Amino acid sequence: MRKNSIKNTRVNGEVLRELSNLIRGEIKDPRIHPMTSVVTVEVAPDLKTCKAYISVLGDEEAQQNTMKGLKSAEGYIRMKLAKNLNLRNTPEIRFVLDQSIEYGVTMSKKIDEVNRRDEESHAGNIEEEI
Repeated sequence: MRKNSIKNTRVNGEVLRELSNLIRGEIKDPRIHPMTSVVTVEVAPDLKTCKAYISVLGDEEAQQNTMKGLKSAEGYIRMKLAKNLNLRNTPEIRFVLDQSIEYGVTMSKKIDEVNRRDEESHAGNIEEEI
């Protein structure tokens, strides 16, 4: 099975959906931040391993605690995936912290700030001309 085959894409989507539901509703670990989301999932073509990219909306400490909580719940998550998904092999999950959403928000704020300063300086130049 090729990496981007239709079957692999479908398996990635199913694992993503189930993993999101498990993290949101079934895991009761207090270390896992409530604003945790699964950005994307990459299941290996042989269905043995899986990388789950996790985004946590919070500070550095919340992100680290969430990753520790997810790592400790790996066995439970894998068992629930095996129960809910009908796959030949249940992949071993490796959680990876994805900070792309946080980076995007930071860059958007910086762009807005530059635009605001540019508008203020432009407005000041117009007043000087009048």
